Amino acid sequence: MRRPKKYGSGEAKQYITRRAALRKLQLSLNDFRRLCIIKGVYPREPKHRRRAQKGSSEIKILYHAKDIRFLLHEPIVWTLRDYKIFAKKTGRDRAIKDFRNLKRRLAQYPELKIDHIVKERYPTFIDAIKDLDDCLTLLFLFSTFPSLRLIPRDQSALCRRLTIEFLHYIIASKSLRKVFISIKGFYFQADIKGQKVTWIVPHYYPFKPHSKEEVDFKVMSIFVEFYSIMLGFANYRLYHSQNLAYPPQFPVGVLKDSEETLNDESLFISDRIAALNFELERTDKIAEDEDDNVVDLELLEQDGDSRRILKMKKEAQEIARLKTLFKGLKFFINREVPREPLVILLRSFGARVSWDPTVFSGATFDESDETITHQIIDRPSLNKQYISRDYIQPQWVFDCVNKRQLLPTSKYFIGVVLPPHLSPFVEPNRDAYIPPEEILDPADIEVHEQSDEESPEIDVEPVNSEVSQNLMDFQLEKAYQEENAEVDQFVQSEHEEKSENGFEESKEKNSNANEKEKRRLHEKKNMSVASGKICKEDKRLLRKNKVDEHRLQARMVKPRHRNLFRKLIREKQVKEKEEWLLKKKRRLIDEKNKEAKKAYKKTKA
Repeated sequence: MRRPKKYGSGEAKQYITRRAALRKLQLSLNDFRRLCIIKGVYPREPKHRRRAQKGSSEIKILYHAKDIRFLLHEPIVWTLRDYKIFAKKTGRDRAIKDFRNLKRRLAQYPELKIDHIVKERYPTFIDAIKDLDDCLTLLFLFSTFPSLRLIPRDQSALCRRLTIEFLHYIIASKSLRKVFISIKGFYFQADIKGQKVTWIVPHYYPFKPHSKEEVDFKVMSIFVEFYSIMLGFANYRLYHSQNLAYPPQFPVGVLKDSEETLNDESLFISDRIAALNFELERTDKIAEDEDDNVVDLELLEQDGDSRRILKMKKEAQEIARLKTLFKGLKFFINREVPREPLVILLRSFGARVSWDPTVFSGATFDESDETITHQIIDRPSLNKQYISRDYIQPQWVFDCVNKRQLLPTSKYFIGVVLPPHLSPFVEPNRDAYIPPEEILDPADIEVHEQSDEESPEIDVEPVNSEVSQNLMDFQLEKAYQEENAEVDQFVQSEHEEKSENGFEESKEKNSNANEKEKRRLHEKKNMSVASGKICKEDKRLLRKNKVDEHRLQARMVKPRHRNLFRKLIREKQVKEKEEWLLKKKRRLIDEKNKEAKKAYKKTKA
């Protein structure tokens, strides 16, 4: 029997190094990296690295052998090889100064087509929608870039057009659900075909070239090459689902790259925002009815649970109200306010938007229009004001969308300290730190009394455990007071009867009944629930019990699960530390505000 060769099977056979993959595919490192990004092939981490590297202890980049065999049959491998051949031939023509032959070869430049790879990676349209998050974030980032050495202006212009087309679909379908302002940019979340798609629109800052190449723009440009084809397919399908003509036709002069717009970045961005303030052409010439997507609850009640259906009905009503949140309102945006996110939000929910036409293009009405209902301003004061409109800060629009209702504008006036801008992407029932603004005050909850005869059972979800506990204590204490009042009333009535009737016969007759009634009330009082008393807890004892419990849990864990248990404990400790740091930060801020108020009162006095 032949002896098996060492490292001839198992993990050593399943993995292949990058150098071996380059020899097998006969490609350069740049072409191999480009091929892997387009095809979605990435390095793998083996379970036993020493076995996968055939006994070598150094760290190497490993790939699955089946992935490399998968790349061998890709047609674009031949296109990448043609690029190498083309470079050699054109270099030879330049060397011998054969410009006639060089011109002929340049006309036959090999074209790289990756349409079939998009269809291969996303067999269904829903699969492409699920993977739109990274695609949109990267394309929105590249749409703000100027012309660089590795990023031509044509690529950034294509990203700009594709992202504007996508935003027009969001505005037409009214599928925006959440928005949040952060340091990275503006977070948007939309509901597209039942899938939640989240992306980031970066803040616009004048681009400054860096001395060090901290970011590999060439790799990012390869991702953009694939994502631009993917978003083009998605926009085509989305536009036809809304009966919109594709590609959309924008007004003359908008999104037309000229020497003026290419040299001035502010004009380049202004044209992009102006394109969002126009209505698109429809193929059916009839606007969709807003109430077409109402859920038929009568059909669902036959098969489903009533609670689930009520929840669906409530969600459908909230979404229908959200789609027409700003309908009938007219907004005017001042020049210092970031216009792009506000135009997206306001137009997505039915509002009309404009700005100063002398500064930016695409305005639809002037500031002197008396029908303007709100003017968005981000400065401490304004010289000329109109009585017929509300002057608000930009945060009002974002908070209204997240709360799904029009908030009072008094908290967002000019120069007013704004309320905290809370993230809508965080779950309210989380175990981590919860800001005080998210906790409802128990005093705001109304408690209605109900009779014993009419007491319908209503399942109410409490806001948090503290509110529910306060309500429970309040109800128990109230019941306890009613029972004590009943006992006192009975004793007082008995005393009055004794004073009025001094006959012994009536005492003998009523003694048995009184004893029974006393016994019944005494038993009822013993069975009642009394309000609890506050007991001081020993923190040292609690800490000792917690440590003992943790040690017992660690002893019960099996040896093969110890690493997982340590990882869970470490994650828990990290969360506790983050929560403690946030509470400390909030405490310091509150103390600073108190000191500032005291100093202001002293100066005022």
